[in-house]
Amino acid sequence: MQLPHNPFQAALTGEPRYGCWAGFGTGYAAEILATTGFDWMLIDGEHAPNTVPSILAQLQAVAPYPCAPVVRAVNHDPALIKQLLDIGAQTLMLPMVDNAEQAARLVAATRYPPHGFRGVGGGLTRATRWDGVEDYMARAHEALCLIVQVESRAGVDNVEAIAATPGVDAVFVGPADLSTSVGHVGNPNHPDVQAMIRRALDATHAAGKTAGILAPAEANAKRYAEWGFDFIAVGIDISLMRQAAIETVARYKPDIALPKASTAY
Repeated sequence: MQLPHNPFQAALTGEPRYGCWAGFGTGYAAEILATTGFDWMLIDGEHAPNTVPSILAQLQAVAPYPCAPVVRAVNHDPALIKQLLDIGAQTLMLPMVDNAEQAARLVAATRYPPHGFRGVGGGLTRATRWDGVEDYMARAHEALCLIVQVESRAGVDNVEAIAATPGVDAVFVGPADLSTSVGHVGNPNHPDVQAMIRRALDATHAAGKTAGILAPAEANAKRYAEWGFDFIAVGIDISLMRQAAIETVARYKPDIALPKASTAY
C-alpha cells in the first residue's frame, strides 16, 4: 500500500483555500460539513470538546470527501502529538508558538529517530494502515504538514525565525488571541494588530512557507485573501448553526432582539 497523500498540502497551489472550524466534536456533524464545499476543515482539539477517539471518528467520517481535514491539538504535548499522528492526522496545527525553539521541538515530535523522537506504533496505528504502508517510517514526513500558530506579541516578534524553522510548513495567525495579547481585546482590526498580522504573512512567505488565518467576517476574509493568505477559515460550524437558528426564530418572533455577532475575528 502506498503512503496516503495529504489533500490539504496538495491543495495549496497559490489560490486561497477556504475552510471552516469544526467544533461540534462528532463524526456526524463533521461529515455534514465535509459535504458543503469547503476546501478544508479544522477539527479543533484545543477549544472544542474533542478527545483522541472523537477526532479519530471525524477523520474517518470525512475521509471520502474532498474537504481536507486539519487537526488542532490542545497543547505541545509530544505524547498527544504522537497519538494524533498515529490515528492518521496528516495536517497538524499547534497553538501558541512563541519562538523558533518551540517550533523546532514540535517538528522533532512529528519525526521518527534520528530526525526526531516520535514513538513507533507500527501495526497498531491507522497512520500505517496497520502496517500496510510500505516504508512508512522512512516516508511519513513526506505526507505531513505542520502548521504552527502565531498568536501573541512574542510570536510575532519571532515570526521570521519561526517561519524559517525547517519542518514547519505553514504559519497560522490567531487574530483573537493576538489582539487580546496586545491589549486590543475583541478588536483584531485595530491598526497595530493588522500590522502584526501583515508582518506574520510577509515573514511566512519570505521563508517560502504558506500562511493561514481565521476570518469569519466576510470583509476580513476578503482583505486577507487580497493580501495573499493561502488558507482562510471563513466559518465556524457552531456559530453558523447558532446564527441560522437565531435568524429563523426571528422570522416568527420579530419582537426578539437579535444578538450581535462576535467581532473577535
